[in-house]
Amino acid sequence: MRLIRGTITRTAMAATVLATGAMISMGGTANAAEAAATIHGCPSGAVCLYPGAGWNNGNPTYRFYSYDAHKIYDQFGTKRLFNNQTGGAKAYPCKGSNGTDCDRVLAAGFYRDLNITPINSIKLTR
Repeated sequence: MRLIRGTITRTAMAATVLATGAMISMGGTANAAEAAATIHGCPSGAVCLYPGAGWNNGNPTYRFYSYDAHKIYDQFGTKRLFNNQTGGAKAYPCKGSNGTDCDRVLAAGFYRDLNITPINSIKLTR
């Protein structure tokens, strides 16, 4: 009887260790996925405009999500535009406030430091 109890106890302890290890692994994976989704304070699926030619400690001035033209106001000088969209979505800095007269495309996963003074909108497309 002792041998069986000892075997059952060891088996239960081993199962507990394995389950705990699996839970820790799953938690680590979830945190890594969440961290990978946000880059320099710009969430996955967003296009972000930063208040200078840098990442501003992960604090963008604007975050755009929907496929459309987004007006920007009172922005002058050099700013960083970062496209953190997914699925090949594109972003365009545009001189027109309604997404017209656009500059060259900014592909997903890339950023550009640009003179934002003549830019009045950012257009997001698929």
